Amino acid sequence: MTRSPVMPPNYELDQEAWWVQRWVDLLNNYRFKKRLERGRKYAREGNILNIEYKGSKVIALVQGTADDPYKLSIWLDAFTDEDWNYVIDTLAEHALFSAQLLAGEMPDDIEGVFTANGLSLFPFQLSEVHSKCDCPDPKNPCKHIAAVYYQLGDFFREDPFILFQLRGRDRGQILESLRQQRQQSAVVEGGDDVEPVAVPPAVEADMAIAPTSAAYTPINVAQFWQYEEPLDPSLVVIAPASETVLDVLDTIPLPVNDARIVMAHLRDLYQTVSQQAAMKALSLQADEK
Repeated sequence: MTRSPVMPPNYELDQEAWWVQRWVDLLNNYRFKKRLERGRKYAREGNILNIEYKGSKVIALVQGTADDPYKLSIWLDAFTDEDWNYVIDTLAEHALFSAQLLAGEMPDDIEGVFTANGLSLFPFQLSEVHSKCDCPDPKNPCKHIAAVYYQLGDFFREDPFILFQLRGRDRGQILESLRQQRQQSAVVEGGDDVEPVAVPPAVEADMAIAPTSAAYTPINVAQFWQYEEPLDPSLVVIAPASETVLDVLDTIPLPVNDARIVMAHLRDLYQTVSQQAAMKALSLQADEK
């Protein structure tokens, strides 16, 4: 993935997403603040010419005082495959986490997924962030590296999966692992005779992948409303459900105002559909009598 040209970072800290603020706090706690401040000025002035990701490393070109830009790299200690397997297993147990990540939102409790497995997604101090620059400055971080530190905060805001990539797994790898986890759960819990439901790739790529918590049985939509057993109409009571899927899923992972608008629309929609379904069912029940 390549990002070019690079726009100067935005530092509206009071409105930052918490994971971006966490990164900025890491920079603010660095002992040699003047060195970082020079890098921040470089970022603001547009000296970062290009940033791309190669595996778990950030590779950047930053224009300094020389004619040619300096090339630098930044990386964190990547987790092992075994570590990531544990993390994926834990993520798969939280459907809401998957939904929030797909919506570009970092779950509030995401760090708990890693600490539960003896890991930390975020570095505790700047010395845990490794870097190298081909400029003549012997100090690290130099102002070119510091400039990219601040630019990364903007990129984390746009895509929280970048933090995961710096730990060794990119967005595609994580979602694919979650998809495989879901399929394995379906086979194990549903048995060998269960035929999995086909999901279009375009839908599967954007859906939140949730673990199967009960025995998995694919639904035949054409026969969903059929009931094969004898049924006495006088014993049937038709009423709207007391709980909808909106109550089960709880808060939509969107900005607060957007979530309120969407939820209000969906609740009106559910109420209308519920009323129409009840009227239709009552009409069919009357015909049966």
